[in-house]
Amino acid sequence: MLKTTPTCLRNLLMYTLLLFFLSHANSQIYDQEHAILLKLKQHWQNPPLISHWTTSKSSHCTWPEIVCTDNSVTNISLINISINETIPPFICDLKNLTKLDLSLNYIPGQFPNVLYNCSKLEYLDLSQNYFVGSIPDDIDSLSRLQFLSLGANNFSGDIPASVGRLTELRTLGLFQCLFNGSFPSEIGNLQNLEFLGLAFNRKFVPSGLPSNFTQLKKLKTLWMTEANLIGEIPETIGNMAALEILDLSENSLTGKIPSGVFRLKNLSKLYLYKNGLSGEIPQVIESLNLTVIDLSQNNLTGKIPNDFGKFEKLLNLSLMFNQLSGEIPVGIGSIPTLKDVRLFNNNLSGALPPDFGRYSPLEGFQVATNNLTGGLPEYLCASGKLVGIIAFDNHLSGELPESLGNCSSLQIVSIYKNEFTGKIPGGLWTASNLSILQISSNKFTGELPDKLGWNLSRLEISNNRFSGKIPTGASSWRNLAVFQASNNLFTGTIPRELTALPSLLNLLLDQNQLSGSLPSDIISWKSLTTLYLRRNQLSGEIPEEIGSLPGLTDLDLSENQFSGQIPSEIGQLTLFSLNLSSNHLTGEIPIAFENGAFASSFLNNPGLCARSSYVNLKSCRFVPRKSSKISSTNLALISSVVIAVFLVALLSSFFIIRVYNKRKRVLSSTEVTSFHRLNFTDSDILPKLTESNVIGSGGSGKVFRVPINRSCDVVAVKKIWNSRKLDQKHEKEFLAEVQILSTIRHLNIVKLLCCISNENLKLLVYEYLENRSLDRWLHKRHQTSTLSGRIVLDWPRRMRIAVGAAQGLCYMHHDCSPPIVHRDMKSSNILLDSDFNAKIADFGLARILIKHGELATMSTVAGSFGYIAPEYAQTTKVNEKSDIYSFGVILLELTTGREANCGDEHTCLAKWSWRHFQEGNPIVDALDEDIKEPCYLEEMSRVFKLGIMCTSTPPTARPSMKTVLQILLNPTLISKEKKGESKCDVIPLLENSKRERMSERDDAHLASLV
Repeated sequence: MLKTTPTCLRNLLMYTLLLFFLSHANSQIYDQEHAILLKLKQHWQNPPLISHWTTSKSSHCTWPEIVCTDNSVTNISLINISINETIPPFICDLKNLTKLDLSLNYIPGQFPNVLYNCSKLEYLDLSQNYFVGSIPDDIDSLSRLQFLSLGANNFSGDIPASVGRLTELRTLGLFQCLFNGSFPSEIGNLQNLEFLGLAFNRKFVPSGLPSNFTQLKKLKTLWMTEANLIGEIPETIGNMAALEILDLSENSLTGKIPSGVFRLKNLSKLYLYKNGLSGEIPQVIESLNLTVIDLSQNNLTGKIPNDFGKFEKLLNLSLMFNQLSGEIPVGIGSIPTLKDVRLFNNNLSGALPPDFGRYSPLEGFQVATNNLTGGLPEYLCASGKLVGIIAFDNHLSGELPESLGNCSSLQIVSIYKNEFTGKIPGGLWTASNLSILQISSNKFTGELPDKLGWNLSRLEISNNRFSGKIPTGASSWRNLAVFQASNNLFTGTIPRELTALPSLLNLLLDQNQLSGSLPSDIISWKSLTTLYLRRNQLSGEIPEEIGSLPGLTDLDLSENQFSGQIPSEIGQLTLFSLNLSSNHLTGEIPIAFENGAFASSFLNNPGLCARSSYVNLKSCRFVPRKSSKISSTNLALISSVVIAVFLVALLSSFFIIRVYNKRKRVLSSTEVTSFHRLNFTDSDILPKLTESNVIGSGGSGKVFRVPINRSCDVVAVKKIWNSRKLDQKHEKEFLAEVQILSTIRHLNIVKLLCCISNENLKLLVYEYLENRSLDRWLHKRHQTSTLSGRIVLDWPRRMRIAVGAAQGLCYMHHDCSPPIVHRDMKSSNILLDSDFNAKIADFGLARILIKHGELATMSTVAGSFGYIAPEYAQTTKVNEKSDIYSFGVILLELTTGREANCGDEHTCLAKWSWRHFQEGNPIVDALDEDIKEPCYLEEMSRVFKLGIMCTSTPPTARPSMKTVLQILLNPTLISKEKKGESKCDVIPLLENSKRERMSERDDAHLASLV
């Protein structure tokens, strides 16, 4: 039996007491930390997403937002839970806190210096909040930080040099802020840094890439998109041996691509697109781990290096919009991983590598606008994943590969302007996913099939050698919106079945050999806007039903054998162009066409006449005679009338001559200032400014649609002309529009061709956009006879319009120096071309700011009710945030279908939407019933939420246009949820290349931060 000594007893007792005190101390710490967390919850006004934080006995260490080590809180992650209060000092009473993630919230105020008391903090993520002011110079007080992300806030000023003293940093994210100073070269001292994100800081002072950045030996990601970089890329960049992602895109870098870039053996993604880089691509290639190469939109010359064929891991190759020449290396076609090839808009020649798609899961193949010859590769769709072929504007020839007929994944084939021959593979006509088939201007033969793919919306086959009859099976082409089949060899009649297509917008069958009369059921074409049947052998009378087509704007029936009278009903249409010449029409033309705009619309119809001399037709004379005997009384009465008429005519002639001479003197002093190459003169414009050509009016004048030559070119003319001299307000608007539009160029801003002016007359001549303004399509109350209430913009088109308008506004705010504020953004000032691409118009109220973000004071508030930002209405001060508010209202219009000034009977749309959202009502209930489809609801809801963000009352709470555009291009940025491509939305590859690229690239960068 063992004996227990007094020493053993004493040690056991001490050990027991120690355990007791430790347990008691841990219990106290636990209770304290639990109380601190509940106090945090209360300080942040009890966000619903952490409602499970309660005083119950459940351990806070089990809460999903909390991580404990040894029963003490070390990690807090409260991401995207709508925190809108500051960070309280007592958060650092959690003595063991090492990680704090409060990203994707609405936290306001300056950088929280209170966190300096969190002595063990190693990980801090405050990105995507509403912090303002400068990053403090003593940021290095957080000396243990290994991860720091402050991106997507409103921080301004310089990035302090003290950041370079955070020597433990592995990740530094300072992307997408309002920094208007510089970034310090001291960042190059962070020898442990693995991720550096300074992207989307367009307001940085222009500077070169610091050479000491290339000393960051452990850096894996250098992300400096849109960081206002200038100069050349240092050759020493080849020393950054650990570099995996290099993104210097969308800057103003010049010079050659350093050969060292392609010696980085760990490099996997290279983005240098949209710079001013020149010279040849380095020929020595050692970076064989590359998965993405994007050198597009530069000034690169020479050949594509043959070693590009050695990239066995390459997924995406983008060299578009350069001046590359020579042949495409054969080896590129054999890369086993290649998914996307974008080589369009270069000077490439020779045949396409035959193995494209043979060994790889090829999805996108874009080689348009080059000098390529030979045929399309046989194996493009060997993997069954090919989405699109974009190969237009080359010299490709031969027959299309039969394998394309079995490619069910195809969504778009655009191969127009080549020299292809033979018949179209049968399966291609009926491909189930094919949406766009553009094969015009080739030498294809054969006949049209009875059936087309159910999804086909655009069929363009003009300028080929297709023959036979248009099949009666055309009634099954239910989704066809555009059918362009001009200049072929079609015979027979226009089948009645063709009138059964409910979505048809454009029908072009001109320059064929069609005969017979027009179908009697054309009244079914309710959506039709363009009908071209010129140069056929059509006969019979023009049916009066053609005047009942509500959307018809362009009609050409010339060079046929139509007879009889022109139906008066056609005069009820709002036609932009009309051509009935070279037929056998008789009688009087409708009075609506008796003006100069239609002077050439009726030529070579000997039986036609007009009452007016404005058109080139003989006069219609009516001289009724009931009796050859006239009494002397009647003779005297007639003589008196004749004399009176003669005197009135003489007096009128005197005044007309005076007016004419005065007008001639005015017009002779007219000055034309052109901003683009013109194919017209002022004499082509002035006679056609008639009431019949008016298509709109506003406070400053009227807008006319003016055809300018026989090739059917059309311009839009804004006329600012009073009976007295121009008043000061209109003069300022005229000068503002000329000043701004004459100097900026963007695809999403309407093009000002020229201005015509003299002392009393001001004309602005723009490109003409066929589909007019957005509000006419969104709001039935504004729809005229040109637009039927049955025509509804679907969600993919609305999304395209939103992106286009955002790109134009983003250019004005971020790419113009100094920036431009529109001040009158509204749906009626967004114009749409024939493909519903958006262009911002009406810059009469626009203002050029002194610098980004600075408030400019206006003498009065201008704009339209429902779109005016609250602070502008109250203070008359305006900057970019005022435009963002207006754009937010447009997003709400697009998603809800409601008008800006009418959310309901009591409030404007912005306030109604905010109330709907804040009351917790389902967003889906606010969306436009006309376009609600299950596959679009998620994206529509997110764009609605973006509209809510843009119409926040405090201007600082609104995102920048750059952020708005990012979210529209990648809607998942509104939340951290991921979603796949909508199965409803077939997106042409070229139009959405930026959307796809940004989605992939930014998700990768943001994921690396998390």
